[in-house]
Amino acid sequence: MTAPNTLGIDFGTSNSAAGIAVAGRPWLVEMEPGEQTLPTAVFFEEGARSMRIGRSATRALINGDEGRFMRALKSLLGTPLLQEERRLGGERISFATLIARFLAEMKHRAEAATRMEFTHALSGRPVRFHSRDEDRNAQAERDLRACYLEAGFQDVLFMHEPEAALRAAAPAPGTGLIVDIGGGTSDFTAFEQDAGGATRILASHGVRLGGTDFDRQLSIRHVMPLLGRGSQIRNAFGGGALPAPNRLFNDLATWQMIPFLYAPDSRRAAQDLAANAVEPEKLARLVSVLEDELGHELAFAVEHGKIRANAGDGTALIDLKLLQRGLSVPLDAAAMTQTLAEQTAAIGACAAETLAQAGLAAEKVDRIVLVGGSSLLASVQAEMRALCPNARLETENAMTAVAGGLALASADAFA
Repeated sequence: MTAPNTLGIDFGTSNSAAGIAVAGRPWLVEMEPGEQTLPTAVFFEEGARSMRIGRSATRALINGDEGRFMRALKSLLGTPLLQEERRLGGERISFATLIARFLAEMKHRAEAATRMEFTHALSGRPVRFHSRDEDRNAQAERDLRACYLEAGFQDVLFMHEPEAALRAAAPAPGTGLIVDIGGGTSDFTAFEQDAGGATRILASHGVRLGGTDFDRQLSIRHVMPLLGRGSQIRNAFGGGALPAPNRLFNDLATWQMIPFLYAPDSRRAAQDLAANAVEPEKLARLVSVLEDELGHELAFAVEHGKIRANAGDGTALIDLKLLQRGLSVPLDAAAMTQTLAEQTAAIGACAAETLAQAGLAAEKVDRIVLVGGSSLLASVQAEMRALCPNARLETENAMTAVAGGLALASADAFA
Protein backbone atom coordinates (compact mmCIF):
# COMPACT_ATOMS: atom_id res chain seq x y z
CA MET A 1 0.00 0.00 0.00
CA THR A 2 1.31 3.44 -0.91
CA ALA A 3 2.15 5.58 2.10
CA PRO A 4 -0.01 8.72 2.35
CA ASN A 5 1.48 12.14 1.74
CA THR A 6 2.66 13.17 5.20
CA LEU A 7 3.85 16.59 6.29
CA GLY A 8 6.34 16.86 9.14
CA ILE A 9 5.30 19.77 11.36
CA ASP A 10 7.17 21.39 14.21
CA PHE A 11 4.40 23.39 15.89
CA GLY A 12 6.27 25.44 18.46
CA THR A 13 5.42 27.86 21.22
CA SER A 14 7.39 30.67 19.58
CA ASN A 15 8.17 29.41 16.05
CA SER A 16 6.91 26.70 13.72
CA ALA A 17 8.19 24.96 10.59
CA ALA A 18 7.25 22.11 8.27
CA GLY A 19 8.89 19.90 5.66
CA ILE A 20 9.19 16.61 3.83
CA ALA A 21 12.00 14.23 2.89
CA VAL A 22 13.46 14.64 -0.60
CA ALA A 23 16.06 12.11 -1.75
CA GLY A 24 16.74 11.17 1.85
CA ARG A 25 17.32 14.74 3.02
CA PRO A 26 15.01 17.16 4.82
CA TRP A 27 13.39 19.86 2.71
CA LEU A 28 11.74 22.61 4.72
CA VAL A 29 8.94 24.67 3.22
CA GLU A 30 9.39 28.42 2.90
CA MET A 31 6.44 29.40 5.05
CA GLU A 32 7.16 33.04 4.22
CA PRO A 33 9.38 34.36 1.42
CA GLY A 34 12.97 33.43 2.26
CA GLU A 35 12.02 32.05 5.69
CA GLN A 36 11.78 28.42 6.78
CA THR A 37 10.55 29.29 10.27
CA LEU A 38 7.23 30.94 10.99
CA PRO A 39 6.54 32.84 14.23
CA THR A 40 3.66 31.12 16.01
CA ALA A 41 1.63 34.30 16.22
CA VAL A 42 -1.78 35.41 14.98
CA PHE A 43 -3.41 38.81 14.49
CA PHE A 44 -7.07 39.60 13.91
CA GLU A 45 -7.68 43.00 12.37
CA GLU A 46 -10.51 45.00 13.85
CA GLY A 47 -13.68 44.27 11.88
CA ALA A 48 -12.02 41.78 9.50
CA ARG A 49 -12.67 38.04 9.50
CA SER A 50 -9.26 37.15 8.10
CA MET A 51 -6.39 36.06 10.36
CA ARG A 52 -2.80 37.15 9.77
CA ILE A 53 -0.08 34.81 10.98
CA GLY A 54 3.69 34.76 11.44
CA ARG A 55 5.74 37.85 10.68
CA SER A 56 2.71 39.49 9.12
CA ALA A 57 0.97 39.25 12.50
CA THR A 58 3.98 40.71 14.29
CA ARG A 59 4.24 43.57 11.78
CA ALA A 60 0.59 44.41 12.36
CA LEU A 61 1.26 44.67 16.09
CA ILE A 62 4.40 46.78 15.63
CA ASN A 63 2.66 49.06 13.13
CA GLY A 64 -0.11 49.73 15.62
CA ASP A 65 -2.91 48.24 13.51
CA GLU A 66 -6.24 47.96 15.29
CA GLY A 67 -6.85 44.36 16.26
CA ARG A 68 -5.86 41.52 18.57
CA PHE A 69 -2.44 39.82 18.65
CA MET A 70 -1.76 36.43 20.26
CA ARG A 71 1.33 34.30 20.77
CA ALA A 72 2.37 31.16 22.71
CA LEU A 73 -1.00 29.46 22.14
CA LYS A 74 0.70 26.05 22.40
CA SER A 75 1.08 26.63 26.14
CA LEU A 76 -2.71 26.45 26.52
CA LEU A 77 -2.85 22.79 25.40
CA GLY A 78 -4.05 20.56 28.21
CA THR A 79 -5.65 23.45 30.14
CA PRO A 80 -9.30 24.57 30.38
CA LEU A 81 -8.30 27.94 28.86
CA LEU A 82 -7.89 26.23 25.47
CA GLN A 83 -11.66 25.98 25.04
CA GLU A 84 -12.40 29.54 26.13
CA GLU A 85 -13.86 31.70 23.38
CA ARG A 86 -13.06 35.26 22.39
CA ARG A 87 -14.75 37.56 19.89
CA LEU A 88 -12.23 37.93 17.09
CA GLY A 89 -12.84 39.17 13.58
CA GLY A 90 -16.57 39.40 14.16
CA GLU A 91 -17.03 35.84 15.48
CA ARG A 92 -16.60 33.98 18.75
CA ILE A 93 -13.92 31.31 18.44
CA SER A 94 -11.94 29.21 20.90
CA PHE A 95 -8.18 29.15 21.25
CA ALA A 96 -8.30 25.52 20.05
CA THR A 97 -9.84 26.73 16.80
CA LEU A 98 -7.16 29.41 16.51
CA ILE A 99 -4.48 26.70 16.69
CA ALA A 100 -6.39 24.62 14.13
CA ARG A 101 -6.58 27.56 11.74
CA PHE A 102 -2.86 28.23 12.18
CA LEU A 103 -2.09 24.57 11.35
CA ALA A 104 -4.50 24.70 8.40
CA GLU A 105 -2.62 27.69 7.01
CA MET A 106 0.68 25.83 7.37
CA LYS A 107 -0.89 22.90 5.51
CA HIS A 108 -2.14 25.22 2.75
CA ARG A 109 1.25 26.90 2.31
CA ALA A 110 3.06 23.55 2.21
CA GLU A 111 0.63 22.25 -0.41
CA ALA A 112 1.07 25.38 -2.51
CA ALA A 113 4.85 25.08 -2.33
CA THR A 114 5.01 21.35 -3.14
CA ARG A 115 1.87 20.92 -5.29
CA MET A 116 1.03 17.93 -3.10
CA GLU A 117 -2.00 17.30 -0.93
CA PHE A 118 -1.05 16.36 2.63
CA THR A 119 -3.64 14.14 4.20
CA HIS A 120 -1.51 13.11 7.19
CA ALA A 121 0.88 14.84 9.61
CA LEU A 122 3.84 13.79 11.72
CA SER A 123 3.93 16.32 14.53
CA GLY A 124 6.58 17.03 17.09
CA ARG A 125 5.52 17.17 20.70
CA PRO A 126 7.34 17.89 23.96
CA VAL A 127 8.35 14.91 26.06
CA ARG A 128 6.18 16.53 28.71
CA PHE A 129 3.67 19.27 27.96
CA HIS A 130 3.21 19.66 31.72
CA SER A 131 6.05 18.73 34.03
CA ARG A 132 4.51 16.16 36.36
CA ASP A 133 0.77 16.15 35.66
CA GLU A 134 0.07 12.95 33.71
CA ASP A 135 -3.59 13.81 33.15
CA ARG A 136 -2.70 17.20 31.66
CA ASN A 137 0.02 15.62 29.53
CA ALA A 138 -2.47 13.16 28.07
CA GLN A 139 -5.08 15.88 27.60
CA ALA A 140 -2.58 18.15 25.83
CA GLU A 141 -1.84 15.49 23.21
CA ARG A 142 -5.58 14.84 22.74
CA ASP A 143 -6.09 18.59 22.35
CA LEU A 144 -3.32 18.87 19.76
CA ARG A 145 -4.64 15.85 17.87
CA ALA A 146 -8.09 17.45 17.72
CA CYS A 147 -6.53 20.65 16.36
CA TYR A 148 -4.80 18.74 13.55
CA LEU A 149 -8.03 17.00 12.62
CA GLU A 150 -9.93 20.31 12.65
CA ALA A 151 -7.16 21.72 10.42
CA GLY A 152 -8.04 19.17 7.72
CA PHE A 153 -5.61 16.29 8.33
CA GLN A 154 -7.08 12.80 8.33
CA ASP A 155 -4.62 11.47 10.90
CA VAL A 156 -1.57 12.56 12.89
CA LEU A 157 1.26 10.77 14.66
CA PHE A 158 3.51 12.33 17.28
CA MET A 159 7.26 12.17 17.85
CA HIS A 160 9.15 13.56 20.82
CA GLU A 161 10.87 16.75 19.69
CA PRO A 162 14.42 15.92 20.89
CA GLU A 163 14.19 12.52 19.18
CA ALA A 164 13.19 14.29 15.97
CA ALA A 165 16.17 16.62 16.35
CA LEU A 166 18.42 13.58 16.75
CA ARG A 167 17.26 12.36 13.33
CA ALA A 168 18.65 15.55 11.79
CA ALA A 169 21.96 15.61 13.69
CA ALA A 170 25.13 14.43 11.97
CA PRO A 171 25.96 10.94 13.31
CA ALA A 172 29.13 10.38 15.32
CA PRO A 173 30.20 7.37 17.38
CA GLY A 174 29.85 7.75 21.15
CA THR A 175 27.28 8.94 23.65
CA GLY A 176 25.37 12.18 23.48
CA LEU A 177 22.55 14.33 24.81
CA ILE A 178 20.03 16.35 22.82
CA VAL A 179 19.17 19.54 24.71
CA ASP A 180 16.09 21.14 23.14
CA ILE A 181 15.11 24.41 24.84
CA GLY A 182 11.94 25.58 23.15
CA GLY A 183 9.64 28.46 23.87
CA GLY A 184 7.54 26.59 26.42
CA THR A 185 9.35 23.36 27.30
CA SER A 186 12.83 21.91 27.66
CA ASP A 187 13.35 18.37 26.36
CA PHE A 188 16.26 15.98 26.56
CA THR A 189 17.21 12.71 24.86
CA ALA A 190 20.25 10.65 25.84
CA PHE A 191 21.55 8.38 23.08
CA GLU A 192 24.48 6.37 21.83
CA GLN A 193 25.68 5.80 18.28
CA ASP A 194 28.10 3.33 16.71
CA ALA A 195 30.63 3.96 13.94
CA GLY A 196 28.02 3.10 11.31
CA GLY A 197 25.60 5.72 12.63
CA ALA A 198 23.16 3.24 14.19
CA THR A 199 21.44 5.02 17.07
CA ARG A 200 19.97 3.77 20.33
CA ILE A 201 17.83 6.08 22.43
CA LEU A 202 18.59 5.58 26.10
CA ALA A 203 16.09 7.94 27.73
CA SER A 204 13.96 11.00 27.08
CA HIS A 205 12.72 13.47 29.66
CA GLY A 206 11.39 17.01 29.86
CA VAL A 207 10.20 19.93 31.95
CA ARG A 208 7.62 22.67 31.31
CA LEU A 209 10.15 25.48 31.18
CA GLY A 210 11.43 27.39 28.16
CA GLY A 211 12.23 30.69 26.53
CA THR A 212 8.92 32.34 27.39
CA ASP A 213 9.60 31.52 31.05
CA PHE A 214 12.95 33.30 30.74
CA ASP A 215 11.11 36.32 29.33
CA ARG A 216 8.60 36.13 32.17
CA GLN A 217 11.27 36.08 34.87
CA LEU A 218 13.17 38.97 33.30
CA SER A 219 9.97 40.98 33.01
CA ILE A 220 8.88 40.33 36.61
CA ARG A 221 12.31 41.15 38.02
CA HIS A 222 13.32 44.12 35.88
CA VAL A 223 10.23 45.66 34.24
CA MET A 224 7.15 45.08 36.37
CA PRO A 225 8.50 47.15 39.32
CA LEU A 226 8.27 50.16 36.98
CA LEU A 227 4.55 49.40 36.59
CA GLY A 228 3.98 49.12 40.33
CA ARG A 229 4.86 45.55 41.27
CA GLY A 230 5.90 45.68 44.92
CA SER A 231 4.55 49.21 45.35
CA GLN A 232 2.51 50.06 48.42
CA ILE A 233 -1.26 50.44 48.03
CA ARG A 234 -3.14 52.40 50.70
CA ASN A 235 -6.01 50.66 52.43
CA ALA A 236 -9.13 52.35 51.07
CA PHE A 237 -11.11 51.48 54.22
CA GLY A 238 -8.56 52.35 56.91
CA GLY A 239 -4.98 53.20 57.64
CA GLY A 240 -1.83 51.48 56.49
CA ALA A 241 -0.75 50.07 53.15
CA LEU A 242 0.05 46.72 51.58
CA PRO A 243 2.08 45.68 48.52
CA ALA A 244 0.14 45.58 45.26
CA PRO A 245 -1.21 42.07 44.51
CA ASN A 246 1.06 40.20 42.10
CA ARG A 247 -1.57 38.61 39.81
CA LEU A 248 -1.89 41.39 37.24
CA PHE A 249 1.88 41.79 36.97
CA ASN A 250 2.54 38.06 36.74
CA ASP A 251 -0.08 37.63 34.00
CA LEU A 252 1.21 40.67 32.11
CA ALA A 253 4.68 39.08 32.12
CA THR A 254 3.32 35.80 30.70
CA TRP A 255 2.95 35.65 26.90
CA GLN A 256 -0.10 33.38 26.77
CA MET A 257 -1.96 35.21 29.55
CA ILE A 258 -1.76 38.72 28.08
CA PRO A 259 -4.98 38.50 25.99
CA PHE A 260 -6.97 37.58 29.11
CA LEU A 261 -6.01 40.91 30.74
CA TYR A 262 -7.78 43.01 28.11
CA ALA A 263 -11.06 42.71 29.97
CA PRO A 264 -13.09 45.19 32.05
CA ASP A 265 -12.40 43.49 35.38
CA SER A 266 -8.62 43.61 34.94
CA ARG A 267 -8.72 47.24 33.83
CA ARG A 268 -10.90 48.18 36.82
CA ALA A 269 -8.52 46.37 39.18
CA ALA A 270 -5.58 48.34 37.79
CA GLN A 271 -7.49 51.62 38.09
CA ASP A 272 -8.37 50.87 41.72
CA LEU A 273 -4.71 50.16 42.50
CA ALA A 274 -3.64 53.41 40.84
CA ALA A 275 -6.24 55.42 42.76
CA ASN A 276 -4.81 54.25 46.09
CA ALA A 277 -1.13 53.91 45.15
CA VAL A 278 1.66 55.48 47.18
CA GLU A 279 3.55 55.68 43.84
CA PRO A 280 0.71 56.58 41.45
CA GLU A 281 3.01 57.28 38.49
CA LYS A 282 4.04 53.62 38.40
CA LEU A 283 0.51 52.23 38.59
CA ALA A 284 -0.54 54.74 35.93
CA ARG A 285 1.79 52.87 33.55
CA LEU A 286 -0.01 49.62 34.35
CA VAL A 287 -3.37 51.25 33.63
CA SER A 288 -2.05 52.59 30.34
CA VAL A 289 -0.67 49.21 29.23
CA LEU A 290 -4.01 47.49 29.85
CA GLU A 291 -6.19 50.23 28.38
CA ASP A 292 -4.02 50.66 25.27
CA GLU A 293 -3.39 46.89 24.96
CA LEU A 294 0.40 47.22 24.97
CA GLY A 295 1.14 43.95 26.76
CA HIS A 296 2.64 42.15 23.78
CA GLU A 297 4.77 45.15 22.80
CA LEU A 298 6.11 45.13 26.35
CA ALA A 299 6.84 41.40 26.13
CA PHE A 300 8.68 41.89 22.83
CA ALA A 301 10.78 44.64 24.44
CA VAL A 302 11.85 42.19 27.15
CA GLU A 303 12.60 39.47 24.59
CA HIS A 304 14.72 41.85 22.49
CA GLY A 305 16.58 42.94 25.62
CA LYS A 306 17.31 39.31 26.44
CA ILE A 307 18.75 38.72 22.97
CA ARG A 308 20.95 41.83 23.18
CA ALA A 309 22.18 40.92 26.67
CA ASN A 310 23.09 37.43 25.50
CA ALA A 311 25.26 38.99 22.78
CA GLY A 312 27.40 40.21 25.67
CA ASP A 313 28.43 43.63 24.33
CA GLY A 314 27.95 45.21 27.76
CA THR A 315 25.52 47.89 26.55
CA ALA A 316 22.27 45.92 26.54
CA LEU A 317 19.06 47.32 27.95
CA ILE A 318 15.33 46.74 27.87
CA ASP A 319 13.94 49.68 25.89
CA LEU A 320 10.67 50.87 27.45
CA LYS A 321 10.00 53.99 25.41
CA LEU A 322 6.51 52.62 24.73
CA LEU A 323 5.78 53.37 28.40
CA GLN A 324 7.60 56.68 28.66
CA ARG A 325 10.01 58.63 26.48
CA GLY A 326 13.59 57.70 27.36
CA LEU A 327 12.64 54.96 29.83
CA SER A 328 14.83 51.83 29.83
CA VAL A 329 16.25 49.18 32.15
CA PRO A 330 19.92 48.11 32.00
CA LEU A 331 20.37 44.38 31.45
CA ASP A 332 23.89 43.06 30.93
CA ALA A 333 24.86 39.41 30.60
CA ALA A 334 25.83 39.07 34.27
CA ALA A 335 22.50 40.48 35.48
CA MET A 336 20.58 38.20 33.15
CA THR A 337 22.53 35.14 34.31
CA GLN A 338 21.74 36.02 37.91
CA THR A 339 18.06 36.62 37.18
CA LEU A 340 17.70 33.30 35.34
CA ALA A 341 19.79 31.23 37.76
CA GLU A 342 16.81 29.28 39.11
CA GLN A 343 15.51 28.48 35.63
CA THR A 344 18.89 27.36 34.26
CA ALA A 345 19.46 25.24 37.36
CA ALA A 346 16.10 23.53 36.75
CA ILE A 347 17.14 22.81 33.17
CA GLY A 348 20.42 21.35 34.39
CA ALA A 349 18.60 19.20 36.94
CA CYS A 350 16.26 17.81 34.28
CA ALA A 351 19.21 17.04 31.99
CA ALA A 352 20.94 15.26 34.88
CA GLU A 353 17.77 13.28 35.58
CA THR A 354 17.67 12.25 31.92
CA LEU A 355 21.22 10.90 32.17
CA ALA A 356 20.32 9.08 35.39
CA GLN A 357 17.32 7.45 33.69
CA ALA A 358 19.67 6.40 30.88
CA GLY A 359 22.21 4.97 33.31
CA LEU A 360 24.80 7.26 31.73
CA ALA A 361 27.49 9.04 33.74
CA ALA A 362 27.71 12.74 32.87
CA GLU A 363 31.47 12.59 32.30
CA LYS A 364 30.92 9.88 29.67
CA VAL A 365 28.86 12.18 27.43
CA ASP A 366 30.88 13.00 24.29
CA ARG A 367 28.60 15.58 22.69
CA ILE A 368 25.69 17.83 23.51
CA VAL A 369 23.50 18.84 20.57
CA LEU A 370 21.82 22.16 21.36
CA VAL A 371 18.41 22.77 19.77
CA GLY A 372 16.04 25.74 20.02
CA GLY A 373 16.73 29.44 20.27
CA SER A 374 17.01 29.49 24.06
CA SER A 375 19.66 26.76 24.00
CA LEU A 376 21.95 29.48 22.65
CA LEU A 377 21.78 31.47 25.90
CA ALA A 378 25.21 31.63 27.49
CA SER A 379 23.81 30.65 30.89
CA VAL A 380 22.21 27.50 29.47
CA GLN A 381 25.41 26.51 27.71
CA ALA A 382 27.42 27.10 30.89
CA GLU A 383 25.00 24.84 32.77
CA MET A 384 25.49 22.09 30.20
CA ARG A 385 29.29 22.44 30.29
CA ALA A 386 29.23 22.15 34.07
CA LEU A 387 27.07 19.03 33.89
CA CYS A 388 29.02 17.28 31.11
CA PRO A 389 32.58 18.68 31.26
CA ASN A 390 33.95 16.33 28.58
CA ALA A 391 31.26 16.98 25.97
CA ARG A 392 31.59 19.22 22.94
CA LEU A 393 28.68 21.55 22.29
CA GLU A 394 27.10 21.54 18.82
CA THR A 395 24.84 24.36 17.67
CA GLU A 396 24.47 23.71 13.94
CA ASN A 397 20.86 23.95 12.74
CA ALA A 398 19.67 24.82 16.25
CA MET A 399 16.56 26.55 14.90
CA THR A 400 15.49 23.90 12.38
CA ALA A 401 16.74 20.55 13.75
CA VAL A 402 13.35 19.43 15.05
CA ALA A 403 11.58 20.32 11.80
CA GLY A 404 14.35 18.66 9.79
CA GLY A 405 14.08 15.44 11.75
CA LEU A 406 10.30 15.38 11.42
CA ALA A 407 10.63 15.99 7.68
CA LEU A 408 12.97 12.99 7.38
CA ALA A 409 10.75 10.77 9.50
CA SER A 410 7.57 11.78 7.68
CA ALA A 411 8.51 9.66 4.65
CA ASP A 412 7.70 6.39 6.41
CA ALA A 413 5.67 7.55 9.42
CA PHE A 414 2.48 5.89 8.14
CA ALA A 415 4.13 3.20 6.01
